[in-house]
Amino acid sequence: MRRFTVGRRAQAAATGAVLGLLAWSGYATVQYASAMTSDVATMQRQVADMQQDVEALRTAAAERAEVVEQRQAFLSAMLSGQADPADVARLLPAAVDGDIEDPRIAAEFEQIEGMQLSLAAQADAATRARYRQTAAAVRRLGIDPRRLAQGGVGGPFEEAAGGATPANADVDPRFAQLFASWRQMEQLEQGVASIPSMMPVQGARWTSSFGVRSDPFRGRAAMHGGIDMAGPIGTPIYATADGTVATAAWNSGGYGNLVELGHGAGIATRYGHLSRIMVRDGERVRRGQVIGLMGSTGRSTGSHLHYEVRIDGRAVNPLPFLQSGQALAALQSSSGGRGGSR
Repeated sequence: MRRFTVGRRAQAAATGAVLGLLAWSGYATVQYASAMTSDVATMQRQVADMQQDVEALRTAAAERAEVVEQRQAFLSAMLSGQADPADVARLLPAAVDGDIEDPRIAAEFEQIEGMQLSLAAQADAATRARYRQTAAAVRRLGIDPRRLAQGGVGGPFEEAAGGATPANADVDPRFAQLFASWRQMEQLEQGVASIPSMMPVQGARWTSSFGVRSDPFRGRAAMHGGIDMAGPIGTPIYATADGTVATAAWNSGGYGNLVELGHGAGIATRYGHLSRIMVRDGERVRRGQVIGLMGSTGRSTGSHLHYEVRIDGRAVNPLPFLQSGQALAALQSSSGGRGGSR
């Protein structure tokens, strides 16, 4: 066995090498740990950012879905044919605010929204065409369609608490246009219901027309403000439009037992010479309702009905109204004696 002797310099060099290795190892470990900590923090920030993006996407998608549902409810209400204008106004959808970044989700919404906008455009075009058709039929009767759509709103101004704005203040203009067209059509169709458009008596004989005729009592030319239709005493007389009874009483001016109905928009009808009155003043009547029975009361030579249509108090020829009956009814469903008052 041989003995080796290590000198002081060698021992110092070895010790320095070991210490250097330990120092480097410690430094590398610290650097690695620091790098790992930095990477984890970076990844954590990335995850947090991604989570914010996901939440934003979810919020945007939820808001967009809500608008789509509002549009669908609005269209369904309008196309049902039974919608109340106030309810439809509350369903007006808001305009889409902002875009969805995810292209797949955005594409799904765009497809649905495109179908809804196409349907809204078709409905608006159909509504406008129907309005023009109805307005033309009304004009042929000598009535301005705007007369039937007249109405009034008002009242004192009382600001809502907090100065809140209406829920539909930011409505989508395309759906607002559809609502405006639909409301205009709806008002006109309601007005059409006030136009006399059916025969006031069934199976009667025409005995005198509207206009100048020879008076049956005096034999001189006189203006006849209505038409006469003769039949047996007791024949039912029907209201020719929805309205309210303005007069249901004896008239000393020649009508005898008279019923006058007010239909709104300055339109009225008169039914004279009745044997019996079956309505009361102020009563609301419907088109086709029996309001009296035919007779020969007042200035009359025999059992008949004297029927008048008046606009703003002036008698007009009832014949065009009777001839337009089926046409007006279709538009709403798609929305022997002689005598006289004079």
